[in-house]
Amino acid sequence: MTASARLLIVGPQGSGKGTQGVRIAESYGIPVVSTGDIFRANIKAGTPLGQQVTAILDKGDLVPDELTSEIVRDRLSQDDAAHGFLLDGYPRNTAQVAHLDAFLSGRGESLDAVILLDVPRDESMERLRLRASEQGRSDDTEDAIAHRLDIYERETAPILEAYGDKNIVDRIDGVGSLDEITERIVAALDARGLRVAV
Repeated sequence: MTASARLLIVGPQGSGKGTQGVRIAESYGIPVVSTGDIFRANIKAGTPLGQQVTAILDKGDLVPDELTSEIVRDRLSQDDAAHGFLLDGYPRNTAQVAHLDAFLSGRGESLDAVILLDVPRDESMERLRLRASEQGRSDDTEDAIAHRLDIYERETAPILEAYGDKNIVDRIDGVGSLDEITERIVAALDARGLRVAV
């Protein structure tokens, strides 16, 4: 019986991975490590990292893999992540997979499971359209949503291939109620010997 869980949650925009990530992390007593949250917190606090990220984003560039990986390594080195973590939004490409694998193997660790929330593209589109109308989000246009889903499909497929070779990907049906989906994830992790925190 494993006393820790080192997890990665993956899914297209609109798959509910943020919500499920929080639920699963709480169930296993581990922190959610979201690169987006880390970036936003540092930008808001005006830290040196936040200023560096802001300068990159203001130019319309993506935060480089090495900087993103450095931030994640720092976060995973904190005490609350000693017994596990749930990664959300990282690794985003095969270069970041290599960075993460090297960091974890240096600590004698590896990912226990990759949770793939499988949601049909038309379902993701519908959920994002609904969110846009409810929240009045001007960035959630039909074209913008389709573009983000294209990027996800293009970038995520190679990651799933890399982890699929290690036989650690659990493909979860992401359609249903929040509770049903959480139960499916817990059942898949349970089958790997990962038990929820009591």
